[in-house]
Amino acid sequence: MADLRTEFVGIKSPNPFWLASAPPTDKAYNVVRAYKEGWGGVVWKTLGEDGPPVVNVSGPRYGAMHAGDRRLVGLNNIELITDRPLEINLQEIKQVKRDWPDRALVVSLMVPCVEESWKAILKRVEETEADGVELNFGCPHGMSERGMGSAVGQVPEYIEMVARWCKTHTRMPVIVKLTPNITDIRYPARAAKAGGADAVSLINTVSSIIGVDIDTFAPLPTIDGKGSHGGYCGPAVKPIALNMTAEIARDRETRGLPISGIGGVTTWRDAVEFMALGAGTVQVCTAAMTYGFRIVKDMIEGLSQYMDERGFRSVEEIVGRAVPNVTDWQYLNLNYVAKAKIDQDLCIECGRCHIACEDTSHQAITSMKDGKRHFEVIDEECVGCNLCVSVCPVEDCITMVPQTAGVDPRTGLANDRPYANWTTHPNNPMARPAAEVVAEPAE
Repeated sequence: MADLRTEFVGIKSPNPFWLASAPPTDKAYNVVRAYKEGWGGVVWKTLGEDGPPVVNVSGPRYGAMHAGDRRLVGLNNIELITDRPLEINLQEIKQVKRDWPDRALVVSLMVPCVEESWKAILKRVEETEADGVELNFGCPHGMSERGMGSAVGQVPEYIEMVARWCKTHTRMPVIVKLTPNITDIRYPARAAKAGGADAVSLINTVSSIIGVDIDTFAPLPTIDGKGSHGGYCGPAVKPIALNMTAEIARDRETRGLPISGIGGVTTWRDAVEFMALGAGTVQVCTAAMTYGFRIVKDMIEGLSQYMDERGFRSVEEIVGRAVPNVTDWQYLNLNYVAKAKIDQDLCIECGRCHIACEDTSHQAITSMKDGKRHFEVIDEECVGCNLCVSVCPVEDCITMVPQTAGVDPRTGLANDRPYANWTTHPNNPMARPAAEVVAEPAE
């Protein structure tokens, strides 16, 4: 049977599924309920400085994006860090860790960019015997306007500086949580590593306005007729999170830096995708807020079954397996040819593939044949773009079939031509000689 135990920067947990720092981890009551359902770890909701706690709004804090069937695909929040007293949080963290020593318990922190502030709170967190700290450099609203959160995460020099302070003043592993609200995620990740951080976690929420009430003309969620930008999360941000995770995992300067993946993890499959792109653990928030803590049971069961079927003995064997297959566009094989094929036995003749291709692509799918409604790919026009597969409502009705022999009727060129990419293409003004073609530059 597969072994789901993980050890992430020295932090052990019975499985790679952690709850992210968010409302579900704001107090002992929630965390204990989560542990009882099987979560391997939690990142406690972000703590701030001692003194008067932050003040959250007492009205709507969330806005939602739904699919046509009312499935929640995105959640926007305008909630700040914990509004509970620091001392109460610390007492609960200490007790929970003592009661659940086999579970990971990391504490998220956010204080002003003053070394003494970080030194003071790190000392108090150490006394709880928590397993590590996560530096919240990602929150895009409320706290960023106060010079914290993403205001720090958007400046690599600040990330490096604070990470170095924290490594100086604590024995605990330091994880830096990165903001996606930046042009190139590699720079803050490099800064975290340069500052001595043990790992990074990403992504935090995407700065967003979820929508506008077109009757009152106020952004959602609305507080007394006004709205503000917030942080966007959930399944809709998963592609952004996967890309940023992969960029860090394959970057020469950060390769090997441990990653905790966050962003739209709802199923065990999502978790495997993050791990394949380099994440050692995954953190979950929106799925737990949508379906409750018991969703982790399905994640554990699904991952365990997948690993048994594939012969993986440990989670570590999955981590990073997809990274070598991530490349830059210029190294993709321009001689690869694929054509769409419609399974006539599965086709329900809805016509969506034809309309999409006819109106917006390459006019490569028929709508009639012998005077009857019939949808079939025209190989002479098909460029293999995959749009028809994407819009078809029937799973596996349309597939992409690699062409490995004969001649492509669209171009008249052989389908078995050797690998070639943009670096040597004759249309490239910077092309190198064909003899120099490589799939990736040498390390």
